[in-house]
Amino acid sequence: MKGVILAGGLGTRLRPLTNITNKHLLPVFDQPMIFYPLQTLISAGISEVMVVTGGGSAGDFLRLLGDGSQFGLKTLNYAYQVQEGGIAEAIGLTRTFVGGDKFVVILGDNILERSIRPYVEAFDAQPGGARILLKEVENPRDYGVAELKGSHVVSIVEKPDNPRSNFAVIGLYMYDGFAFDFIERLQPSTRGELEVTDLNNAYLERGLLCANILEGWWCDAGSSIDGLLQANIHAAELRRGQPR
Repeated sequence: MKGVILAGGLGTRLRPLTNITNKHLLPVFDQPMIFYPLQTLISAGISEVMVVTGGGSAGDFLRLLGDGSQFGLKTLNYAYQVQEGGIAEAIGLTRTFVGGDKFVVILGDNILERSIRPYVEAFDAQPGGARILLKEVENPRDYGVAELKGSHVVSIVEKPDNPRSNFAVIGLYMYDGFAFDFIERLQPSTRGELEVTDLNNAYLERGLLCANILEGWWCDAGSSIDGLLQANIHAAELRRGQPR
């Protein structure tokens, strides 16, 4: 199993903090933001990771993370996303690195309280397909929203005006190698990007998508200044051993 961290984007919602650096390099309590998703993958037993970034801060990631040996990684690779082409396009850049393996993708601004190892092990036991994680939120219009029938996902809609549930698809996705074939067939959205929701729906339409409800708290630290503040509060409590 391989891991991918997506750490590109302009970070416009965190300006002026991101006027001179990538948002994933901002501090969250006592660590750079990028450390948290990296540790999430490592705690799940993943030792081969690729970071996808872009813009003018790519060299800063190299200086900060190096070859990954300080984290106990077997390999740490890098890919560069030239333009703002969307999450699915960024995933597509990892094809050579992933090869024929299953892989876990995490957005670089997503911070989770608990280990994802149980979900990764469940995905590893699947014969193929994809697996996503869901979390009930107060503002589902800001996310991809999953409609559920029992424990099964029946639809996913990106930032709907009238959400059919409060379950957001968090920024952690697990795929088999067919993800790259699906990405090649995706059409850009009205934003001109290849959307990860469309990739997830490609699996869903074929009956190949599984989902779990995430246990523990989850923060989208890059969503807003308030989101970054909440991430700092949660991370401080977590690091000090004072869970909410």
